[in-house]
Amino acid sequence: MAMNKKSVTADSKKLNQPKSPTTNRGLTLGNGGELHQLVEGEHPALTTNQGVPLSDNQNSLKANPRGPTLLEDFILREKITHFDHERIPERIVHARATGVHGFFQLATSLEPYTTARILTEVGVKTPVFTRISTVAGGAGSVDTPRDVRGFAVKFYTKEGNWDLVGNNIPVFFIQDAIKFPDLIHAVKMEPDRGFPQSATAHDTFWDFISLTPESMHMVMWIMSDRTLPRSLRMIEGFGIHSFRLVNAAGESTFVKFHWRPKLGLQSTIWDETVKIAGADQDFHRRDMFEAITAGDFPEWELAVQLFSEKDADKFPFDHLDATKLIPEELVPLKVVGRMVLDRWPNNFFAETEQVAYCPSHLVPGIDFSNDPLLQGRLHSYHDTQLLRLGSPNFHQIPVNAPKCPFSNQQRDGHMQMEQPQGRVAYEPNTLSNNSPRETPAGFRSAAITETGEKGRIRAESFADHYSQARQFFLSQTSHEQAHMASALVFELSKVEHPHVREAMVGHLRNINEDFAKRVAAGLGMQKLPVAPTPAVPIRELKTSPALRTIGKMKDTLEGRAVGILIADGSDGVVIKKIKKAATDAGAKVKIVAPKVGGAKLADGSTLAADGQLAGTPSVLFDAVAVILSADGAKALSTESAAIDFVRDAFGHLKAIVADKGGKALLKAANVGEDPGVVDANNDRAFITAAKTRQWDREKLVRTLA
Repeated sequence: MAMNKKSVTADSKKLNQPKSPTTNRGLTLGNGGELHQLVEGEHPALTTNQGVPLSDNQNSLKANPRGPTLLEDFILREKITHFDHERIPERIVHARATGVHGFFQLATSLEPYTTARILTEVGVKTPVFTRISTVAGGAGSVDTPRDVRGFAVKFYTKEGNWDLVGNNIPVFFIQDAIKFPDLIHAVKMEPDRGFPQSATAHDTFWDFISLTPESMHMVMWIMSDRTLPRSLRMIEGFGIHSFRLVNAAGESTFVKFHWRPKLGLQSTIWDETVKIAGADQDFHRRDMFEAITAGDFPEWELAVQLFSEKDADKFPFDHLDATKLIPEELVPLKVVGRMVLDRWPNNFFAETEQVAYCPSHLVPGIDFSNDPLLQGRLHSYHDTQLLRLGSPNFHQIPVNAPKCPFSNQQRDGHMQMEQPQGRVAYEPNTLSNNSPRETPAGFRSAAITETGEKGRIRAESFADHYSQARQFFLSQTSHEQAHMASALVFELSKVEHPHVREAMVGHLRNINEDFAKRVAAGLGMQKLPVAPTPAVPIRELKTSPALRTIGKMKDTLEGRAVGILIADGSDGVVIKKIKKAATDAGAKVKIVAPKVGGAKLADGSTLAADGQLAGTPSVLFDAVAVILSADGAKALSTESAAIDFVRDAFGHLKAIVADKGGKALLKAANVGEDPGVVDANNDRAFITAAKTRQWDREKLVRTLA
C-alpha cells in the first residue's frame, strides 16, 4: 500500500505524553508528526538573534511540503551558520577520524542513467580520499565509543571533485536540517559541566530524543551492534539521502549509494568495547594503519539502489525522509564498482585534518533530491569549512584540490595561493582571448517541476515514526535484540530524570511491547509508562535480514587477529603449528608474553614477543591461544593480567585454544568448557571456531535485558 504523499495542512493535535514537572507541557503534533513545544507559563518566546519571534522551530521553509528548501529562509541560515561557527578550529562533529588514500574503479556502467564519467567509464581508476570518523567526541577522544561512524569519500574525478558524505548507518536522527544544531547540542557534553565526552548516556540527549519521535528508527540503529564496530575495515557506508542521476536526455532516476566491506560486517561486545578503550585509545586507527602498512588493503563494493518517481510513489514511506531506508528486498542493490584504500597519508594534519567534504560537491550527471536534511547540509558543510580552514580558498589545499584543471573568476581572499594573470576578473568579457567560459557539457540541474504553497510545514508522508523502527528490531537475531535492550537499559540508567526514562520506554511500546517490557524491567520500573499516540497508524512491514549485523558476519579470519599467550617453557612446536594455521586462514598473529623481550621456550630458544601481557589484553584479538608449560601456568595463575586475558576472551565469546598448561590457567580463571574452547592438538577445530563468536555462550557469562 503506497503512502499518501499529498501535502494537506492539518490542525495541530495535542500529544498523549507522560506528564513531567515541566518539559512535556504545551506539546502539539505537527503536520508530519513532529512535536512542537509552545510558549506558556514562564517560558519566553523563541526568537532569532535579531529578536524576531519564531512560530516554527521544527521545519525549514520549503517551496512546498515535499519541495526544496528556499534560500530566503533567514531563520534556517542564521541557526545553521551560528552552529557551524561554534568551534575553532576543530570540527564540531566528526572530529576524531582516520583518513586513507585509495582508488575507485567502476565495473558496471550506469550510462543509461547518468552522464557522470565516474559512473560510466568502466575500468578507470579514480583517486579517492576516504575519512571514517566518530561523531560525538572531540579529536582526542577514543576510537571505540558507542557512536555513529561518518563515512566520507572524496572522488577526484575527471569532471571535478565529488564528495559522497555519509555514515555507517543508512538513516539519521532528524528529518529537517533546522534541527541539526539542537541534536548536536543535546548529544555533546552538557554545557554546565563539560561532560560526558563522546557518549549519549546522559540526560540532555535522551530528553531531546524523547521529544523527537522521528528519531526512533535511528535509536534502534545506534543501540544495535552497528555502533560498536570491530574495525573500520568492517563497516558499511551509506549516502543516506536519495540523490538523482541525470542521463544525456535530461531524464533523472533516484539513487541511493551503499558501500559494502569485502571483509564483511563485524562488531564487538559492549564490555569488550569499554575495555578496548582503556587498552588502546587508537584501536581503530592503529588497525587501519597496520593493515595498510602490511599491504592488506581494505576494499568496499559500491552498490546502488535505482528507482523512478513512479516507484517512489508506491513505497509505504517517503524516500525524501532521511529517517527512512529502502529495504534491499524492495529495491535490490546493484554492485557497480569497488573502492580500495592503499596509501596512508604522508602527514596526518595536512590531509586527514584539512580535508574538507561538502555534500554540495557534485559532478555533471548527479543531482540533489528535495530531502530537507540534505538541502540544509548543502549550506552547512561549506559554511563550516570557511570557518574551520579560515578561507574561501580551502579548495587550494592539496588534499582538497581537484586533480582535473579548474579555472574561474573568483579572486583574492585569505591564503590565496594561485597567481591569476591578466586584467580580466569577470565574465563575460571581450578583453581576454583565453579566459574561462560556460560549456554546454557543464553541470545541469535536473528539470523538475515544483508546485504548491511555500511554508514551514512538514509533509504528512513524513509522519510515520515507528514502522521502520519496529521492522529493524524484528529483523534482528535474538542475540542482537538482547544487545539492543541491554544497551537501552545501560543508557537510560545514566539518565537522572525519571520522566525522560518513562517517555523513552513509552516510545518503545510503539515499536515492540515485549521490547519495552524488557527495558522497563531492566530499569526497575513498577509499571509501563503510557505510549504516545502515533501520528499515523503503525504499519507491519516485512522483516529484512539485510538489516542484521550478526546475521551478515562472514565466517572468516581474514583481516582478523589472533593472540598467542606464552611464557618461559612454552612448547615452540605447538606455537608454530597454531600460528601457521591462523596465518593460513588469513589472520595476523601476535605473540604475547609477560615481558616484551619474549620468552625462553622448552627447547632453549627465545621467541620474541609482539606485546607485553599487561599492555596487550585479549580484547585486542578475535581469538586467542594459550600455550604454557606447567610452571608457566602456575606462575601466571597469580597474575591478574593473565587471568583477565583468558577470562575476558571467554566472556567476549571468542575461541580459545589451549595445551595442557594453558588449560591449567583456564581452570585457575574459572573458564568453563564449550565448543569454542579447543585442545591445542585440534588446530582445525580452533580455526573453525575462531572465524565467528560463540553466541550461545553469552547467556552463561552475562545477564542481558
